[in-house]
Amino acid sequence: MKWWFGTALWKRVLGALVLGIGFGALMSQMMGAEAATNLIESYVRPVGDLFIRLIRMLIVPLILTTLVAGVYALGDPKRLGPIGGKTLLLYFGTTFFANIIGIIFGLLFRPGAGADLGGTDAVPVSMEAEGLGSRLLSIVPDNPVAALADGDVLAVIFFAVLLGIGILLAGKAGKPVGDLFNSASDVVLKVTHMVMEVAPFGVFALVAYTTVSQGLEAFASIGLLILTVYLGLFTHAVLVYGGLIKFVLRLPLLDFARGIVDAQAVAYSTASSSATLPVTISNVVNNLGVKRSVAGSVLPLGATINMDGTALYLGILALFTAQAFGYDLTLTHYFMIAFTAAIASIGAAGIPSAGLFLLAIVLSTFNVPPEQIAIIVGFILPVDRIMDMARTALNVTGDAAVSVAVAKWEGELDEERFRAPADKPMPASTPDDTART
Repeated sequence: MKWWFGTALWKRVLGALVLGIGFGALMSQMMGAEAATNLIESYVRPVGDLFIRLIRMLIVPLILTTLVAGVYALGDPKRLGPIGGKTLLLYFGTTFFANIIGIIFGLLFRPGAGADLGGTDAVPVSMEAEGLGSRLLSIVPDNPVAALADGDVLAVIFFAVLLGIGILLAGKAGKPVGDLFNSASDVVLKVTHMVMEVAPFGVFALVAYTTVSQGLEAFASIGLLILTVYLGLFTHAVLVYGGLIKFVLRLPLLDFARGIVDAQAVAYSTASSSATLPVTISNVVNNLGVKRSVAGSVLPLGATINMDGTALYLGILALFTAQAFGYDLTLTHYFMIAFTAAIASIGAAGIPSAGLFLLAIVLSTFNVPPEQIAIIVGFILPVDRIMDMARTALNVTGDAAVSVAVAKWEGELDEERFRAPADKPMPASTPDDTART
């Protein structure tokens, strides 16, 4: 037990991820894919499902308490404008680069050229998308309590920001409520730390199940597409996020990578940005030194609208479809694919495989008929989870990078904490120090 808790959490999570892959592959080899899948689904996967339920349990209370406490910690409602503007600018800017990288890699690797779609079972998808006006209107909750109960993240964010502003405007009368949310935020983060001790077991179970259920042989016919997506995502992480941290912010890239590895591992195993949010907030606040006044407002928004991995993925899938069915695309088509992928990705839910079903919207830019869209989705869906895991890890990395950038520009970044090893304890917090817990 001393060795276990003395080992940095990210090392335990990373080790569990590797062991999960090895265990799943070994069980498939020894028992056969079907028997191994049934065994792991019955006795191992429940541990992973328990872990997901635990972190999902924390999403709404964490957003509400940290966001209200973050707005209260700003001390002036006018500061919300600069923080919000910089956050949205960075999120939209990184999405633009994700679109470009996705199209470039689709053109370079041509994953759809020669793809054998014969025998693929078509999976019908809806061509309908929620209108922008309806989506914006839904941000304002009819009933805040119902929004909390339903886990409507955007509505909770809207209500929490208004509540935080109300506390500030109330002055001395609002101070007890502000102090209450500060204390509640500390408590919820402590609960998050407790839940994260389950992470290695949950990650092991989830990755082991994914390995046996997908099977390595399932990747043979779609291997080039998977490789293209992974290389595109890695390139985006290094060039865009790495460039932002290293050259724009002048911060050590290795310390950034080491500080968010827990969140990346959880994102990779759960394939859900929303489910990873409690871990992302914990990593960013405790390891990277972003004060809660920034983390509490930037990260929940990022888990909802920052879907760079989805934008890049949709661009590659559009090129894959065009190459598989022989469409000749023009420069105008590429522009429309990039633009539509960006808009569609912003509306993607933070749940597994949500981006795949937005493909119909992107493919409509060059008039792909529903029958061919259904064939493409049917071809990709069996192994989409493998690509979804990677693009979710990218999304979470982007959330963390943007929060660090906004905190740095707003003077809300504890660089001593950022540069400290992730497993090295820092001095205990004080009531005025919202950067540490």
